[in-house]
Amino acid sequence: MENQNHTSVTKVTEFILMGITDNPGLQAPLFGIFLVIYLISVMSNLGMVILTHLDSKLHTPMYFFLRHLSITDLGYSTVIGPKMMANFVVHKNTISYNWCAAQLALFEIFIITELFILSAMAYDRYVAICKPLLYVVIMAEKVCWVLVLIPYLYSTFVSLFLTIKLFRLSFCGSNIIRYFYCDCLPLISMLCSDTHELELIILIFSGCNLLSSLLIVLVSYMFILVAILRMKSAEGRYKAFSTCSSHLTVVVVFYGTLLFIYLQPKSSHTFDVDKMASVFYTLVIPMLNPLIYCLRNKEVKDALRRTLTNQCKIST
Repeated sequence: MENQNHTSVTKVTEFILMGITDNPGLQAPLFGIFLVIYLISVMSNLGMVILTHLDSKLHTPMYFFLRHLSITDLGYSTVIGPKMMANFVVHKNTISYNWCAAQLALFEIFIITELFILSAMAYDRYVAICKPLLYVVIMAEKVCWVLVLIPYLYSTFVSLFLTIKLFRLSFCGSNIIRYFYCDCLPLISMLCSDTHELELIILIFSGCNLLSSLLIVLVSYMFILVAILRMKSAEGRYKAFSTCSSHLTVVVVFYGTLLFIYLQPKSSHTFDVDKMASVFYTLVIPMLNPLIYCLRNKEVKDALRRTLTNQCKIST
């Protein structure tokens, strides 16, 4: 305690993001790759938001949730992507103390919201397949808004609580973040204060968010699977499965990546491995989600064709 009082603690005003790699030969190729990925992500997610709004045939609960999935994908990829790419073209990629806190808070809001929107989408598919006659009643517009607004409000509370608690503690020593964005784990390693309470709180929230949302998905799909197996018609089973295939693909990719990061043994837990996995779910997954729904979903492809045809007619 006495030693701590005599230790000189310099107030941190900015951080230096080390980025993905310090290899000069990889800077230009990686910048090009991630720029293309980010641009595809922005265009495809914005396109999905606009398409589900314009086409009246996509004004259903399933596409309502898909629109908000695209908003969250666009949100957290934009919070991380541009700043990460700046690291490839500037000599020293700095981020101010306040913007670092804002980046962490915004990222957590979008990523937590996405977890529960994916759960809401799984519940929507469960109702559509297991209770088709009551679907319109159960998945009324007000219910859909509640299933979306609660995750936004909850994630905002959790994000602000964790960010404020973390940034109220003192940073000491180096201000270098060995990561490509402001995340909890690299920031905690830079704190002077005792971090056991903060680490426990983060572990509890992360575990509850991940496991509760995953449990809703698993239970929903368990009932869906039972309902599909009970169908006598092969065509009926195919139709039921095809309505879930896009969502199921997105869920497997997203949760698989998160579980890979958080369920690693501590002995094999390294920032380098985390970096690669984080790049995948902060930039690659937001690009893949709308593409998966476009490529695997006939309704989206038909809506896109109708919208493009109408726009061509208007322009001529």
